Formats: sequence, C-alpha cells, structure tokens
Amino acid sequence: MKSNKPFLFLIFLFVLPKIYSQSDSFFYGSFETNGVYYQESESLAYDKKFASNSYLNLKYNLNNKFVFDLQTESYNPQPLQNYSDLLEDTFVSTFSINFNTNNFNITTGTIYEQFGSGVLLRTWEDRQLGINNSLLGIRTSYKKQNLSLVLLGGYQKKSNTISEGKVFGFDSEFTVYENNNTFNNLVVGLSYLGRLEAPHYVSYPFNDLTNSFSGRLDYNSDSFYSNYEYVYKSEDGIIKDEVLSETFVRSGNAHILNLGYFKSGIGLDFTFRRLENMGFYSERVEFGNPYFETTLNYLPALTKQHDYLLTNINVYQSQPNVSFQDPSIMKAGEIGFQFDAYYNFKKETLLGGKYGTKISLNISKWNNLKGSYDYQNENYDLDFLGFGVKYFSEQSLEIRKKWSENFSNIILFVNRYYNKKYVEDSFGEIDSKIIVFDNTLKLKNKKSLRFELQHLFTEDDKKNWFGYGLEYNFNFNFNAYFNSIVNYENEIAGKPTYSNFGVSYSKNANKLILSYGKQRGGLMCFGGVCRYVPEYKGLSFSIISSF
Repeated sequence: MKSNKPFLFLIFLFVLPKIYSQSDSFFYGSFETNGVYYQESESLAYDKKFASNSYLNLKYNLNNKFVFDLQTESYNPQPLQNYSDLLEDTFVSTFSINFNTNNFNITTGTIYEQFGSGVLLRTWEDRQLGINNSLLGIRTSYKKQNLSLVLLGGYQKKSNTISEGKVFGFDSEFTVYENNNTFNNLVVGLSYLGRLEAPHYVSYPFNDLTNSFSGRLDYNSDSFYSNYEYVYKSEDGIIKDEVLSETFVRSGNAHILNLGYFKSGIGLDFTFRRLENMGFYSERVEFGNPYFETTLNYLPALTKQHDYLLTNINVYQSQPNVSFQDPSIMKAGEIGFQFDAYYNFKKETLLGGKYGTKISLNISKWNNLKGSYDYQNENYDLDFLGFGVKYFSEQSLEIRKKWSENFSNIILFVNRYYNKKYVEDSFGEIDSKIIVFDNTLKLKNKKSLRFELQHLFTEDDKKNWFGYGLEYNFNFNFNAYFNSIVNYENEIAGKPTYSNFGVSYSKNANKLILSYGKQRGGLMCFGGVCRYVPEYKGLSFSIISSF
C-alpha cells in the first residue's frame, strides 16, 4: 500500500492523455493542497514550521464501461496538525478499476460503500477530518428493477498501510411495493458484515470472527417518509484503559427510526437513535483512536450542524461506545432524538411581509443509556428506552428574512447544555445561550457586504464570548473576510482573542484561499463527525482544482 515513488501515478499521467482522443472516453481529475506555516502552535513539534497535505486524483472513463481511478497523496515536509503520524512522504493512496455493463458492476482495488444508514458499514473520504477508511479488495453489485445486491470483501485502509483485520459482507434491497401514480414505495433491506481478526496480543474468550447484521424498512409517499433500521453486533471484547479486556465481553446493537412530513411551505423531521456498544473497527486496538483509522461504521452526532464560530464551541460527539473510565463515569452508548421543523410564511401575509419569512426549529437531546452499572465486575444491565445521565441538549430557532431587494438577515438563537464530564471524560457541565445576527447587503455590480455579530452567554467553563465578522464580495469570484472572537470574561487565560483575515478567489473549477490569524483549539466537525484541532497562529492556504 505504501509507495515512496508513485510510479502508477506517472503511468496515468503520461499514458492516459494519449488514449484521451477516443470519442467515448474521457480523462478527468482533481488536485487539492492545503498548507500552513505555524508561526505559533500549541504543539511544539509544529512551532515555526511548515506542513501540508496534498491530493491528486485521476480518473479515466473508457467507453463508459471501465473507470480507472488513482489517487496520490503527499505530506511534505509533514502532515498538518492532528493528522495521523502514519501519513508521511508521498505515496499512492487509492486505486481501482471499475467495470460496468447492463445491471452488473465490479470494482477491484479501492472500495467505497455504505450499507443502509451507515451504522453497519460506511467507507468514505473526508480530507478536512483526515478520514479515508476505504477497503482494498473487490466489490460486485447487481441492480435490476426492484432488486439491488452488493457483495464485497477486503482489507481496510489505515493511513498509508492496510489493517490486519479482514472485512467482508453483503447488502440487499428489495422494493416490495411501488405505485408511481401516488409516489408510494416500500423497500426492505438486509445486510451482513463480518470482521475477522485474531488478536495475537491477548488471550480472549470471544471469537476471531465478529458478525453483524442489519434489517431496515423504508416507506416513502408524496408527503410522508419513514424508515427503521435495526443492527446487531455479536459479542466482542471491550477496550478498557486502551487495552483489549480479556474479561469484559459484550454484544452491541442499534435502533434508528426516522419520520418525516413535508408539504408546500412546511417540513417536519424526527429521528430517534439508540446505540449500545456500536464502535466497530477492523483492528480492535484502534478503538476510539482520534483519526478514525480502521473505523467501519458511520455514527455522526445527530444535532444541528452550525455555521458560526461561537455555535461551534462545545459541540456534541456521538457516544456509541462502552466506557468504564472510573466508577463515576460509566457509559454503554447513547439514546436520544433530533427534531426539525421548517415553515415558510408566504409573501404578503402578516408575518411573511413583502418577501416572505422562513423559520426553522431544531431540538435535540442525548443521554447515557439508563441501567445498573457494575464497575467492579465489568457489567451492566440496561433499560431499553431508559434515558440516563444527560450528555447534551439543544434548542435553536432560526429566522431568515428578506427586508428589501438589497437587504436580508438571519437571526439565530441557541440554548445548549453540554456535559463535559461525560462527553469528554473530563469535568464540568456547561449551560450556554448563543445569539447570532447575520446580515447581507447587496451592492451594485454584483458586489455584496455581509456583517455578523455573535455572543455566547454562560457562567460556566470559560465564561462569555463575543464575536463579529465582515465579508466583502467584490464579485462572484473574489471575496475577502475578517472575523474575530474574544473570550472576554476568561480571567484565567487573560481574555484570549482569535482573529483571522482571508481572501478567496475562484474561477471555473479552480479555487484559491489564503488566510492569516489565530485559530481556536477544539473540535472541528463536518457532517456530525469531529476531530480535535490544536490552537495555532499562522499563514494558511488552499488550492483546489478540477479538470
């Protein structure tokens, strides 16, 4: 898997353009590089040093039958902060050959796949989080009318190596009812995933092969949808104090229910999820690692994903794992829900005004599983629908209003509870309220100005924060921004301030971003999945290009 001299990349680079002239074939790809010069860093290994992550992806489509894919990555002179230590130098990261004909598809090499909602299996890439948990192996699929089948197997990517555990499984979907006139359909899905690993570092009372199964039922109509999925994972060892226990052995399971209703101007969505011991890795010892290496499933936090600096302080991470840190912190997973409501007040009404008004409400609540926990004997007995110690709760209201042809704004209010002791295995509880005013003024000649104000109110933890931001768009291609947040009531740290200035230029499929400033340390989240980023001050740039 590792290659310091990417010969395959050179073959693609020089050979494929010669074939490019074929009428039904085409060559395309993308390039991305992200670099930072760390003027100051929380990590001494990066202080006054440069680091970069670069990705070159090349694809060649041959007669719409074959797709050749190759990605090389480079981490020189070192990867960005808090990326895996295994990422170094330049190497071929992923490569695959995909063949598709009629209803049949086969892929050899790098595999990206998702079974159901992803609670059983999801392999994907997210460069901002440093995640690429793809499989290296073979995948076949067959789709025809009301039937879809997938069969796969291989070894999982682990930075620039592969994991020791073997992964194999299948996924199936059957449309048992469909009415195109009323837009109704009912789909049943069944999946299996096996992880085979013989831990040589411990004697154990569980099987080398861990079996997991899921069943799901999806119903959709023209105004209503619902889906339910159940997942079961067979008995496996629990990681305790970063060691695979020889005595703590439990099975795992998950329940996910999603309901939704939508009509013109209104939308409702409700999700309930219960996770018990659902951490799943192709290598057991990687359980809970901060880089998500060898993680097999996708368990995002089901909370509102916010866009503002202060709303991304004390964000929630899903808690799917059994964790017995000490007798005062014992967890077996999570139980909770998220509810979203959207409503559009029509134009020329009392609350809609001349241009209409959009409001959205989000409510989420997540708790430990309620039950009796025995620290001494490494055991627990859980209530199925019992809500234990609260991890996190949030209620947010967002109002989007256009006041004139040239002026609009967003008002956001967030009420949040965050149990730092249980979510971070730390100490303390934080009650906070956040308010945001985001205003946009359109100017002449495609120019616009955006100005935002933010405030976080809390008597806990680091106390109150204030923030503001300015963004000026010269046109659709070029903009500049400045933002700053101040922890002005933090008496211990001396009112820390985090300010940043940046510019962005885009043209066709190319984009350049340049910024300078001080970044707050903490969790950075994308799609409900988070990783910790150390505090630093420095010059950053990104170049993104597709061709």
